[in-house]
Amino acid sequence: MRKIVLYCFLLSVLSCDKLSVFPTNKKEQRNERIVASVGDKNLYISDLEGVVPRDVFGQDSTVLVKSFINTWAKKQLFLKKAEENISAVNNEKVNELVTNYRQSLYINGYKERLIQQQLDTIVSDTSIEKYYNQHKANFKLNEELLQIKFIYYGKDFLDKKEAEEKFKSSDIEDLEDLENLTINFKDYKLRDSTWITYEKVLQKIPPFRYVSKEKLLKKSKYIKKEDSLGVYLVAVNEVLYRNDVAPLSYTRENIKQLILHKRKIDLVREIEKILINDAIKNNEFKEY
Repeated sequence: MRKIVLYCFLLSVLSCDKLSVFPTNKKEQRNERIVASVGDKNLYISDLEGVVPRDVFGQDSTVLVKSFINTWAKKQLFLKKAEENISAVNNEKVNELVTNYRQSLYINGYKERLIQQQLDTIVSDTSIEKYYNQHKANFKLNEELLQIKFIYYGKDFLDKKEAEEKFKSSDIEDLEDLENLTINFKDYKLRDSTWITYEKVLQKIPPFRYVSKEKLLKKSKYIKKEDSLGVYLVAVNEVLYRNDVAPLSYTRENIKQLILHKRKIDLVREIEKILINDAIKNNEFKEY
């Protein structure tokens, strides 16, 4: 059923794309002031739009415009000389490269249009979990991951002792009390179970740059560090090391993209198969 739907859609797009995808050869008519010319090539006043930033005026703006015009002129002059002096052999190679590039742009643009309209972009949690379980060996870590909780308060914070006691506790009521104090914190991460890389931990908590990596990559309920602006209280809840299998929560988005990429490849192959079969059926493609 899907192949029938795709076939009908492909035919409809093929018919309408003849009008919309390929550019016409109609020569552009520009009824505006010419600011420079090289041979039969013209630079128009509208081509200067955006050359001068809005906050640049007077002599500075004149310099920018003059520089742009000179750069444009040099490009046209070099192009003119190159066209005059290029050999017939080299010219044929250039034309072949240009033709191949243009054809690739048309084909890839057309494929992307079909993919955008036909690709199923909904990836269920079940599909992600199935892919993860089938390919766990492909998701080994090349960097350390940590799950941490922390609070960061200024040195003028009044409830330091209470905050430290609540932070050290594993009691849910103490955690809730601590959350009531977060309005006074500069930063915090309490119930978030997101995995974070070791390098990002160092960025998030700068004083950790002076803590040995071995010490930090261990579970700990309480680490206290200060900088010039305040105090960090940190607990390392979980640690994963290099070559450990990455957790599903950390790889979820990556897996989703892998699944979509495979769907995209399969869809392109299906489109190509339909095009070939249709061309053979209509005697548009023959092998001798």
